[in-house]
Amino acid sequence: MFTATLMAQPGHLERVTVEALRGAWGGGDVQWLSPNEAAEFRLPTLPDNHWGVWEDLQKIQVDLVVQATVNRRKKLLLADMDSTMIQQECIDELADFAGVGDRVKDITIRSMNGELDFDGALTERVALLKGLDATVIEQVLASRITLTQGGRDLVATMKAQGAYCALVSGGFTAFATSVAAQLGFDEARANTLQIKDGTLTGTVALPILGRAAKVDALDELAQRLSIKPADVIAVGDGANDLGMLEHAGTGVASHAKPTVAAQCDVRINFCDLSAVLFVQGYHRDVFA
Repeated sequence: MFTATLMAQPGHLERVTVEALRGAWGGGDVQWLSPNEAAEFRLPTLPDNHWGVWEDLQKIQVDLVVQATVNRRKKLLLADMDSTMIQQECIDELADFAGVGDRVKDITIRSMNGELDFDGALTERVALLKGLDATVIEQVLASRITLTQGGRDLVATMKAQGAYCALVSGGFTAFATSVAAQLGFDEARANTLQIKDGTLTGTVALPILGRAAKVDALDELAQRLSIKPADVIAVGDGANDLGMLEHAGTGVASHAKPTVAAQCDVRINFCDLSAVLFVQGYHRDVFA
């Protein structure tokens, strides 16, 4: 069996849209996970025109996910931080203070699109921060970093259902530790900016946590929790997330770069992080 889940911004998912698709695909009864926001129905087979329908629904800002019904609810959440659990790229914000914002943002975009090697791109960007007063990190945290809507619901609900939640970021521990604490993650992993005499040295501690390290983290945590990769749901947006998105039982490309989303079966473009719960079949009335 398969399950089709339709999601939109609150109040924007119309009943007629859901029923029309259910009828066209010969689905079972519609279950509303949240009124006019998220609904699902069962299917006996995977529709041949799945992606064509997905493209049509994108035009009216509705996200569609079709997946196997078994094992939808996961036991481990693995999440990226920058532009996923928060709305910014931390290194870009630091670069603004250092007066090299445009140069760093250009490298960031190319790296997230997969045009540049992540490790090399990170090293190059961090080098441009050399000499920046370390107190800027706290300023950026306090004034520029905003949590992505739905993030607290996502982490709290999965933890309430017995799942383990880990933030695995190619960004920096100075930010990841704070963000993880605010959102309630069980742990956080990230890169460490090196500091000497109160200023950034322009280097990052090795080894760099990039694409391969995120996959390793998934395997390590799964082994520790005595679960399989199939029991993991991962969420991210950039090229360095692709490894864990492909390795996890469910990999969610959330507002991802087009080149990244094109390689993922679960794509969320219009909804907030609550969608990661709807994809697993959670009703809004059980959100923690």
